Amino acid sequence: MDAVPGTTVHGHHFDPLAPLRTPADPVCDVYLTGTVFLDIIFTGLDSAPVRGTESWARGMGSSPGGVANMATALARLGLRTSLAAAFGDDMYGDYCREALEKGEGIDLAFSHTVPGWHSPVTVSMAYEGERTMISHGHEAPARRAATSTGPGLGGAPNDPEAPDCPPPSRACVTSLAPGDGQDWIATAARHGSRIFADTGWDDTGRWDLGSLPDLAHCEAFLPNAQEAMRYTGCDCPRAAARRLGERVPLAVVTLGAQGSYAVDSASGETAEIPAVPVDALDTTGAGDVFAAGFVVGSLAGWPLTDRLAFAGLTAALSVQEFGGSLSAPGWAEIAAWWRRERPFDAVGTYAFLEALLTGCGRPTALRRAVPTIGFGRGRPPA
Repeated sequence: MDAVPGTTVHGHHFDPLAPLRTPADPVCDVYLTGTVFLDIIFTGLDSAPVRGTESWARGMGSSPGGVANMATALARLGLRTSLAAAFGDDMYGDYCREALEKGEGIDLAFSHTVPGWHSPVTVSMAYEGERTMISHGHEAPARRAATSTGPGLGGAPNDPEAPDCPPPSRACVTSLAPGDGQDWIATAARHGSRIFADTGWDDTGRWDLGSLPDLAHCEAFLPNAQEAMRYTGCDCPRAAARRLGERVPLAVVTLGAQGSYAVDSASGETAEIPAVPVDALDTTGAGDVFAAGFVVGSLAGWPLTDRLAFAGLTAALSVQEFGGSLSAPGWAEIAAWWRRERPFDAVGTYAFLEALLTGCGRPTALRRAVPTIGFGRGRPPA
């Protein structure tokens, strides 16, 4: 069987879009913007921390978090990824910038460092299959608008994390917040970018789809089951997906341990794929990894069932590692999983991987979350 054409993309050794690329394509496959956190993750806790006591964790890791989870997952799957974010000029900011730019090959040309601003931090505690997070940070100061010679298409010059953006790209990934319209999303959609969006918990308690104006620009909306049911008033996530399909071309609802369900309102197609059974170490960033896998399959033009299966697989592989961003799998890890599981894929759910992964080679070591970021020069973590 002939190998699928591929190229090295930013240090990741397989390009899923190689057969589709032309000289006229934009340099950037996916653009995204948001806040980068330093994530500190504790795992192996027997129970939730109890007030007035000290808990010891059996495992600990640190890695870039926040929007870095999605950016890293996209880059590790071979997409040319551009991130606009603010970085503090502290050690945490330096570590996150280096990990993303040099370690993952993410384009940070639209990002900037803010003097005197400390990096946001999240501490995540994983126990009993769940996680609790504590975060601290301050909004980054507004960045001055870029000059007219910048490479962007125009957009939100007062946004500290997206000046003169977005650049031309195949797709953009964003998170929708109630009442928070983002001008750059409409700009990107108007110039041909495909918009993929998720959302977070609505702290206002209204759960009104009308408060998500940018949903009108989205090709796909990927909430979890609870979010989908609250936004639609449905008591079943599958019914919620069908209701969301009336508002967006493609509604994808993640069902946790049950997998995922999708409704393509344009074709009338629905699809449901069960989750890959794994023993989860840390679920931080699993939703971001799922979305990244779905974006890859969408840009590559795969059938809906294959996109759901691939997204679920990448998420399942990620929860077996510490942290969010650095838990994301690469193609070699996906290929290794397929070599192990191929004899057991009785219904052929993942058979599409056979031709896709030909020529991917053996697994290579990926950078993982480490207990500390304070090693001196010349002393890499063990």
